[in-house]
Amino acid sequence: MMPFIDLKTQYETLKLQIQARINSVLEHGQYIMGPEVRELEQRLEAYTNANHCITVSSGTEALLIGLMALGVGSGDEVITTPFSFVATAEVIVLLGAKPVFVDIEPDTCNLNWRLIEAKITEKTKAIMPVSLYGQPADMGEINAVAARHGNIPVIEDAAQSFGADYKGRKSCNLSTIGCTSFFPSKPLGCYGDGGAIFTNNDKIAQACREIRVHGQSKRYVHTRIGIGGRMDTLQCAILLAKLESFEQEVVNRITIGERYNRMLDSIDFTRLVQRDSRTSVYAQYTVLCEDRERLRETFQQIGIPTAVHYSVPLNEQPAYKELCCSACTPVANNVAKRVLSLPMHPNLSEEDQKKILSALETAVSAVSTP
Repeated sequence: MMPFIDLKTQYETLKLQIQARINSVLEHGQYIMGPEVRELEQRLEAYTNANHCITVSSGTEALLIGLMALGVGSGDEVITTPFSFVATAEVIVLLGAKPVFVDIEPDTCNLNWRLIEAKITEKTKAIMPVSLYGQPADMGEINAVAARHGNIPVIEDAAQSFGADYKGRKSCNLSTIGCTSFFPSKPLGCYGDGGAIFTNNDKIAQACREIRVHGQSKRYVHTRIGIGGRMDTLQCAILLAKLESFEQEVVNRITIGERYNRMLDSIDFTRLVQRDSRTSVYAQYTVLCEDRERLRETFQQIGIPTAVHYSVPLNEQPAYKELCCSACTPVANNVAKRVLSLPMHPNLSEEDQKKILSALETAVSAVSTP
């Protein structure tokens, strides 16, 4: 079976650097908030050109802390997408606020900024678009809508798009707050959980730093409600090693993604669109298909793994379906039945891509046969 995401090859390539970084932590023994934590934050600030980076224990915690720093709480509303991993809505509900779902663009699956304005109310405390599959949402237009309504804070959920660009600026530094995840399968992934928050606002940054250590401004002085949200020193060390080759991996991802585009266009197969104003890091390579389950079964028989991101919109999940009727998001409902992700990672060879294309043609032919 061909790997869907090849983390083993990446490790073999960086094995010496990763082991050296891990050994350094084991030698100094500062497993919580060790020197690698601030070193990584400084490297990520430089990479994104953001004034502040605050590493945290996961991408979910990044979103939660970002919302907490803005004071989101009971009775507030946060506008977001129904087409994302559950953490996007989960953190809103955990704070007692209500996620207000806005439908997505049919060709990118990102939040449709044209529909946001109609959902803004006096209770709207934030707007939280997701940069899905590695491609930033249309952050310029979203920021403009927010500005017209009293500068509503915008949080970019960039869990899948670290390394991507939007109009010359890096994802995570496109709005009031940017949040990303370092889950192992992400474009920049550690070997466990991890995440980061980015902002150019000094007060928000200070709030995030305090919230991640139980609301502590200095030892045993707790100025606000917080959580235990620190990122482990060992995970920071691993990311520091991986950063050495990250730029090349981004180049590889774009090359592979664009090759996929040409291959699929040559057989007139529907894929997601990448806008000219931004670059995608292709966290997943996703197509739109009919009769998805039969297609997946045929792929499985050929030895090509596939995945579905995401099969059920958040407003149709049992825990959230009371918050918005499914009829409010017809595009999300439609694409959830059709999206299919193909193998994607920075070491995917052209030969393997040709095998995948051949398998796709075989699978489509098998599905089309009565």
